[in-house]
Amino acid sequence: MADIARRAENRYGNRPTMKDVAARAGVGLKTVSRVVNAEPGVTADTERRVQEAIDALGFRRNDSARVLRKGRTASVGLVLEDLADPFYGPLSRAVEEVARAHGALLINGSSAEDPGREQELALALCARRVDGLVVIPAGDDHRYLEPEIRAGVATVFVDRPAGRIEADTVLSDSYGGARAGVAHLIAHGHRRIGFIGDQPRIHTAVERLRGYRSAMADAGIPVEDAWMSLGTTVPERVRVAAEAMLSGPGAVTAVFAGNNRVTVTVVRVLAERSRPVALVGFDDLELADLLVPGLTVIAQDAAQLGRTAAERLFRQLDGGSRTPERIELPTRLITRGSGEIPPAD
Repeated sequence: MADIARRAENRYGNRPTMKDVAARAGVGLKTVSRVVNAEPGVTADTERRVQEAIDALGFRRNDSARVLRKGRTASVGLVLEDLADPFYGPLSRAVEEVARAHGALLINGSSAEDPGREQELALALCARRVDGLVVIPAGDDHRYLEPEIRAGVATVFVDRPAGRIEADTVLSDSYGGARAGVAHLIAHGHRRIGFIGDQPRIHTAVERLRGYRSAMADAGIPVEDAWMSLGTTVPERVRVAAEAMLSGPGAVTAVFAGNNRVTVTVVRVLAERSRPVALVGFDDLELADLLVPGLTVIAQDAAQLGRTAAERLFRQLDGGSRTPERIELPTRLITRGSGEIPPAD
């Protein structure tokens, strides 16, 4: 029992130190330090003994002292909207790959579209001395980050711009993409086109609604209030909005869905109806090509968004320009069938 207790004590909360390694290998602390930090001045035999002690004890270098010496933690933070949203998977992976290429660790978390939680998470990451932040904003006031930026925390906003501060921003062309998607529906004969989007305080939702309005105006089509709905993307809300647009004598013949979560619910609603309705969604979906008909989408490159933002972040950290830059990436229309359905009446 005493032996078990000793093993538990060694395992939990009492990590082996360089002093433990030195004692086991029969060398001085400086020798262990040289081996751990790959410095010269140690014979091959001594290095072998030290490495055997490290392996036996499970020793891992504590980087805290190195952080204090160098002023860099080799870590960056990523504040996402929702870790469960498929759109953010490739974006997060791209940021991580760039960070890894620069020898840095990525720490991420989700704001759950809550501005207060976004601020709490971003400042918590700063308190842990991350070198930089990539932020997908939930709120529209980011002045709380000004002291951190002045203190040297590199900061880049992605998918949506920062609010009330000047900062590097990487976006997709939400306005142009939505305009192209709605123009595509108009080109296939539709005049009554519904728009269902995210909450009106969100930049991408506003820009996509603007693109919808612009395409309709270009075609000389008056827009009725009943054809537009912005709000949360929870399925219940989207379903009510879609069913309202699709009902009655003035029902829409096509729908433009403002993001992937809206699209999924609209696909389910349309599957329950006998009358064919055209659909174009903003954001591509996995297996979208296997639906019948295949889903026509405005695709944005989430991985390129993440990669561009992370590369900009590390340019800042490497002493690049501090002048804020706004980078807007193009979207593309992918036609698969759902956006090419003609009006039923």
